[in-house]
Amino acid sequence: MPFTFQPAMLPGVIIIETRLFRDNRGFFTESYKQSDFLSAGISDAFVQDNFSYSIRGVLRGLHFQNPPRAQAKLVSVAMGEIFDVAVDIRQGSSHYGKWFGVHLSGENGRLLYIPAGFAHGFCVLSNEACVSYKVNAEYDPALDRGIIWNDPDLGVAWPIQTPLLSPKDAALPNLRDSDNEFAFSGRSAG
Repeated sequence: MPFTFQPAMLPGVIIIETRLFRDNRGFFTESYKQSDFLSAGISDAFVQDNFSYSIRGVLRGLHFQNPPRAQAKLVSVAMGEIFDVAVDIRQGSSHYGKWFGVHLSGENGRLLYIPAGFAHGFCVLSNEACVSYKVNAEYDPALDRGIIWNDPDLGVAWPIQTPLLSPKDAALPNLRDSDNEFAFSGRSAG
């Protein structure tokens, strides 16, 4: 199997290590294989691919999409390096408001699976970064929501102090004031 699946500190969030086959031309890797992901318990049917290009210091997030079109995400980096963050926003979860962060880069080939019920964001650590992510529900602007990156109740330890934000992201509320319709169901996400 070209993947290693490692549970993160938040239940349902999974770090995925890929095998990079390197030679003097560069490298090759498989970034997704449905049968391997199903064997690891990730059964989402991904229906939309997103791609972003960002410069150093950009912070995107923390974003989520409310039910009934909540999104699970599979995040990867083709070029550059990011610090990627997932926050459990499932009300009633023992991990509610807790976050997990990991470095993803084109060099390490690592991916991050984030189930529905988690907010997601990342900041760019390299001069440039190309980030792609698969989602299991199409984007719906009517259900698009977010949480401010520096919510003091979350205490995310971002590796940058003064990020470049979009006007939309700069105006996001704290988790406690967000329009969050996720409730913990008592079963594992994913």
